Amino acid sequence: MPFGFSKKDKGEESHGHSNGANLPSPEFRMFRSDTSTQEEIFAPANTHHDEKPKKEKAKRLSFLRRSSSASAVNSSEHIPENLVSPTAEGTKGAEEDKWEWRASQLGLGGGTTPVKERSLSLSDQGTDNNIQEAIRLHEEGDLENSTRLFKQLADPNGANNPLSQVLYGLAIRHGWGCQPNSEEAVKYLQAAAANSALIEQEALRAGMKKGGAAKGELVLAIFELGNCFRHGWGTEKDPVAAFNYYQTAANLGDTDAMNETGWCYLNGYGLKKKDKYMSAKYYRLAEENGNKTVGNSWIYKDKYVNPPK
Repeated sequence: MPFGFSKKDKGEESHGHSNGANLPSPEFRMFRSDTSTQEEIFAPANTHHDEKPKKEKAKRLSFLRRSSSASAVNSSEHIPENLVSPTAEGTKGAEEDKWEWRASQLGLGGGTTPVKERSLSLSDQGTDNNIQEAIRLHEEGDLENSTRLFKQLADPNGANNPLSQVLYGLAIRHGWGCQPNSEEAVKYLQAAAANSALIEQEALRAGMKKGGAAKGELVLAIFELGNCFRHGWGTEKDPVAAFNYYQTAANLGDTDAMNETGWCYLNGYGLKKKDKYMSAKYYRLAEENGNKTVGNSWIYKDKYVNPPK
């Protein structure tokens, strides 16, 4: 079962009013999750996290059944030509597998540098302990040493750990204990996505249900790359790519991505036209899973809850 962390930056708006640099450092919270459940986990007692209250209970996630690919614009060098477009047909599990395959396609294709075959560090106890130590240092305000440890674990020629590649990418994107370097951040986020995608494609080929060992890392990397394409952090702005990355992460259970996908539909961002019905559906999905956007009471109007066929 993969693990991840909460990524909402303290003080940062959900819908992109930040310039992306020198942001307040977030609180990292570790999660173990699959496509239907999510459970917060804490570092061992000797890392001083044993007294932290559990901030979030496990929640079941519902998934969308209506295809939205017809509204999407497909022209983007960051989107593979053969990108899977899940539909409402088939069983829930089959559709989730398609969304995960789509995520792996985004992770491996679309203008990124192909990842070299290297050994990955995913479930090694020593690596996990080092990640938790880096998180502890970050939360205590020692950003320089925290980021240094993330960099060591993220090294493609070393531990090559996908989660650390995401965390180090975020650190150098926002300048947490280091000089900001948004271009380098994108490279590490792409490496995390590609490494995770390779693992998940093998898991899907082997018929594994609910994904493989790197599903959480893949979804997290896809969401953060969506942010890069939307805001132009380390790459050119690409609304089409941003929407596709957000939508894919949303359908794999990322609640921040659900809200961002709702925003894209509401504003026609990366789409041929606006779609308030789909916007309301994604916003409701986010709220159902604990990520509420203030002032969105309109999404519960009957015409949006029960749209015309």
